Amino acid sequence: MSNDDNLIDFGAERDKRIHDLNDKRLNDMRKAFEQAMPLSLPKGKKGGKKTKKR
Repeated sequence: MSNDDNLIDFGAERDKRIHDLNDKRLNDMRKAFEQAMPLSLPKGKKGGKKTKKR
């Protein structure tokens, strides 16, 4: 029976966990900034395409 199947790379698992924590922190900061300074959403086109007057 091989124990290699049950081995866990703790370094890789820790890196994944830290990466997930950093992503969560980044998303939280992004949400806070969007609430404090909302991005201006593009408004609908006014008048659409202009026609040439002859």
